[in-house]
Amino acid sequence: MELNELLDVMDRAAANLAKLEQVWLRAAPMIPDSPIYLTTPTEYEDLARDWHDLLTGIPPIDGWRITVELPDPAAIGQAFIDYQDSGEPPISVFEESVGPQRGLAEYRQRLAKARRRAIRARLEELTALVDGTLPAIVAGVPRDSTDELKSDHVTLIRGAVTEIERLLGDAVQRTGRWSDMHRHFYFSEGHDWHDVLEFDWPSVRPDVLAAGIADTDPLEVPAIDLGVAAASSPTGGAVTALAWDNLDPDDFERLLYVLLHALPGFQNVQWLMRTTAADRGRDLSVERVLSDGSGAVRTERVIVQAKHWRTKSVGVDEVSTNVAQMKLWEPPLVEGLIIATSGRFTSDAVAWIEAHNQRGVAPRVEAWPDSKLESLLSGHPDIAPVFKLR
Repeated sequence: MELNELLDVMDRAAANLAKLEQVWLRAAPMIPDSPIYLTTPTEYEDLARDWHDLLTGIPPIDGWRITVELPDPAAIGQAFIDYQDSGEPPISVFEESVGPQRGLAEYRQRLAKARRRAIRARLEELTALVDGTLPAIVAGVPRDSTDELKSDHVTLIRGAVTEIERLLGDAVQRTGRWSDMHRHFYFSEGHDWHDVLEFDWPSVRPDVLAAGIADTDPLEVPAIDLGVAAASSPTGGAVTALAWDNLDPDDFERLLYVLLHALPGFQNVQWLMRTTAADRGRDLSVERVLSDGSGAVRTERVIVQAKHWRTKSVGVDEVSTNVAQMKLWEPPLVEGLIIATSGRFTSDAVAWIEAHNQRGVAPRVEAWPDSKLESLLSGHPDIAPVFKLR
């Protein structure tokens, strides 16, 4: 199924779910919560039929769907009377009376998770597109320019943001400067696009990321009893090497993106361009937060170059080329360059990096081979399983 077709079905399911919730809001006050003799109101019977019809517009999610019907108020009232006469607590009656509400809540949660799974990859593509294209729009444009900007890049950004909003739907609360961004799109003067780059997009970007990833989404685990497994005297040792061959270059960049978000001392991580793009050496951008004993804090701009190389090591030519390419992305100054690889560095490359750093010229280069990444990931055991590295 095409993504757009799936989103259309999800949107229709969400609309039907909202209608069900409105039916429940009207019906719930008519359901008794204490012993009472009553006749089911005609209005409630109509709502029960509406509820039943609307359930046909709620497709299953992972095999689960809402099947509970609205309870009969007269039967609920009589059940409370029966329990009162027996002296037992009417727990099952309360459970029946709130069954529809619980079904609605569970379906809404499942629908949100399904939507996140569906849109995650495309959101990452569009976010990278916007991150990489916005700086090109304002390159060479004065901060106070009132000239209207028209270019393929402008059209590209507008289309990307429109699609992002289509993907988001009502999946997340929008806390960023969405209206300001659209206003700046409309006037499209030079200073407007500077505002989009410096204020609007950074404020809405967290909303976009939240739509694709939730902290509550579970990791896959095998169907075992951990207590039984632990008591079985497991043999062997702990494996430190990771299954890097399970990744493609795009997965490797995504892994670095997630890892940098998790590492302390890094902020404002941006996945700037598609892996296959001519990105002139820039794959990820991040700010490193530095502090000293006096309480002073500053940030430095760091570019992270991802090299998912399993058949050869990173050599001197690649390192020196990456360092030279950093000038293409200034200003502002690139103070640090991290070259991260799923393989290794040659001894000559390591010596070149050490000599370069001793000269004290920007950018300072850090080599992150597979062993370094494995050490960093060991402190965040929730990350590697997501990428099937273990």
